Amino acid sequence: MSHHVTLASVLILVSGCASGSQRSGATAEEDVHSMTAIAAAEYTAGHRAIRRDIPMTNSIMRAHAAGTRDSSGRPGANYWQIRTDYTIAATIDPATQRISGSEKIVLHNRSGDSLRTVVLRLDPNIFRGTSPRGFSVPAENTDGMVITKLSVNGQAVDLAAAPARGGTAPTAPRINGLTSTVATILLPTAIAAHAQATLEIEWNHKLPGGPGGQGHRMTQRWGDSLFQPTQWYPRVAKYDDLRGWDTEVYLGPSEFYNNFGTFDVAITMPAGWIVSGTGVLQNPEQVLTATARERLSHVLESDAELTIVGPDEVGPGRSTAAGSRLTWRFHADTVNDFAWATAPNFVWKATRATIPGVGAVPIHMVFLPGRAAPFARAGQITRHALEFYSKLWFPYAFPQLTLQDGPSAGMEYPMVINSNAGAADHETGHQWWPMVVGNNETQYGWMDEGFNQYMNILSNADAASRVATFNGLGQSYGNINGDEGEPPMMWSANYGGPMYGFQTYAKTPLMLSMLGGIVGDSAVQRAMGEWGTAWRFKHPSPWDFMFFMNRALGRDLGWFWNAWLFNTDAAHQSIEEVTTGANGLTKVVVRQAGQMPAPVVLLVQFASEGPPIKQMAGAEMVSSISARVTMPVDVWFSGSRTAVATLDFGPRKIQRIILDPACRFPDRDHIDNVWPRPEVVAPGRPYSCQ
Repeated sequence: MSHHVTLASVLILVSGCASGSQRSGATAEEDVHSMTAIAAAEYTAGHRAIRRDIPMTNSIMRAHAAGTRDSSGRPGANYWQIRTDYTIAATIDPATQRISGSEKIVLHNRSGDSLRTVVLRLDPNIFRGTSPRGFSVPAENTDGMVITKLSVNGQAVDLAAAPARGGTAPTAPRINGLTSTVATILLPTAIAAHAQATLEIEWNHKLPGGPGGQGHRMTQRWGDSLFQPTQWYPRVAKYDDLRGWDTEVYLGPSEFYNNFGTFDVAITMPAGWIVSGTGVLQNPEQVLTATARERLSHVLESDAELTIVGPDEVGPGRSTAAGSRLTWRFHADTVNDFAWATAPNFVWKATRATIPGVGAVPIHMVFLPGRAAPFARAGQITRHALEFYSKLWFPYAFPQLTLQDGPSAGMEYPMVINSNAGAADHETGHQWWPMVVGNNETQYGWMDEGFNQYMNILSNADAASRVATFNGLGQSYGNINGDEGEPPMMWSANYGGPMYGFQTYAKTPLMLSMLGGIVGDSAVQRAMGEWGTAWRFKHPSPWDFMFFMNRALGRDLGWFWNAWLFNTDAAHQSIEEVTTGANGLTKVVVRQAGQMPAPVVLLVQFASEGPPIKQMAGAEMVSSISARVTMPVDVWFSGSRTAVATLDFGPRKIQRIILDPACRFPDRDHIDNVWPRPEVVAPGRPYSCQ
């Protein structure tokens, strides 16, 4: 009979210590150590409470009450999202490395709310020395985004006015936060529900460059001869049914949450400078040579890689049309951002991808002449990624894709990836999320980077003509579990801290490895594809994903989402005891010391010779001398930390039993997953994941 210590008794001991009561002859420090030991024993040996529902925050409960979202995981009957349409004209002065622009934004308020404010995102202000930053270092400090003119519905905003305070509505538009990455315009007249407003802005800022930048998007030029503008124009922040305006400051590492809309962008550069970007070039006859246009006409004919502008074709009349300055016009419909690049000596190559159900789309690559090697396989890798992910999830949604050379060699935007071959597969994957499925990357980076890391495993295996495996990934989380620096996945990625990379990128494949170990990897991928299709060009929340997956997989997985997303739990399983009775029945006692429940999966391996192996209910023969026995996760819902599996295979001798043979469930110690225990403990697992 084991000694059971209740939580109440621990609290009584703590209370006694706090009030000055101590065990006879014991110091306060000894009492603390004693209570710590008791608490640890309670954690691993006692009853555990398992939360089986999905925690609901105020924001998602409000959305369910309003009917914009519901427990189906699909957009609710009353779902809405605002739209922002941009017309932008911009130019860069290479001598000063300064970009100047003017834009008109039409904000379509499709919500049922009257908007008394409009929030602007001014990301270049992160390069001001006074702006807060995360784990990123800008290449240089600048004066940030300089707005010289701003109006709303024709009413000018006084940019020199003191910041507005709360209270009554202003008599004219006012703005707060001009030097921050988030600014707020206070309106004298609200934008009515289902109405629209027009913002007009003139602005300029320096693009940062130099050797000291660390982190994505922190360096946006090489000297004065290659520019890679990103987050380069004032944009209207996201307004949604969950939290209203998104007012999260831009800190660097965490990424974006943007509205969908149309972009018409005119970029003027000196003749000879090639410009690439989001969208489709609208005026090739005005900016390209006849030779380049003729070469482009053949790109979709085969998988061959064609040179559109070669390394020896430089300058007005050779790399571009003749003249002194040329304006490149791009159009993109239903995208959530716009990025571009320009250089006077870009090499331009192109190939194609053939999208199932769509047809051929062009893949463009622009890079410096001395950097041909990193781009040598980039077209091939990108083609495979576009075609593979189109089959895995849903067809690629855009009319083209461009790879752009520059200081950022791993970043994604609609129809644009700043990448060479090294990150081409990963960055192409982002064309599905968040470029079509508009996840909130700032808050829930795991729905963006994490999903991408998962699908990259599948793509890389397919490219190598091998079967993808997720064995081992889920179990490996047991080695990280318990690290005090780890934030839960539902903690805002914008404030993820030192373990941001693990929280946002690495943990999701581990989570989906375990889910695949429960329902099958193909079922997980089928359900995710259906979810993505349901949320094309919309903005799902984590709850929409969880509820959708529950329904698509036909499982109540509240316990699973709770453990993986809202906590940092692990199962920490072990085979505690194996006994065989006189009747031939073998009883296997399995313990789970952690807070995460997991199904019990046992691989039973028999002697190669002996009496026939009896068929057993709930068991699957995986070879002539091995069987897999599975007990559902429900066996833990009573709160017990031990469960007994009774094996009734007849008199054939059992030589070995492996717990979690596919290595899918988080566990720190692999030695105690095997019976009998290995006599010699060697580094690594004492068995292969299978």
